[in-house]
Amino acid sequence: MKPLVTEKAVMLIERDNVLTFELDKRKTKVEIKEEVEKVFNVKVDGIRTLIHDNKKHAYVKLNKKNLAIDLATKLGMM
Repeated sequence: MKPLVTEKAVMLIERDNVLTFELDKRKTKVEIKEEVEKVFNVKVDGIRTLIHDNKKHAYVKLNKKNLAIDLATKLGMM
């Protein structure tokens, strides 16, 4: 799982509390949710996925108690 840092990803972090990751396209939404909650110790509200250029991108919406901008700062995205 690799965080994506693009203009759109930064806008989603600030506006919608959403983090964007690039991952193996065989992973399911349930697996992605469990991994994000376990690794980053946050609560996930929802996940949207997209397959682009043979890679899967996951848009992970965090719970309001967990701010995406704080996590992005810890990951060095901001």
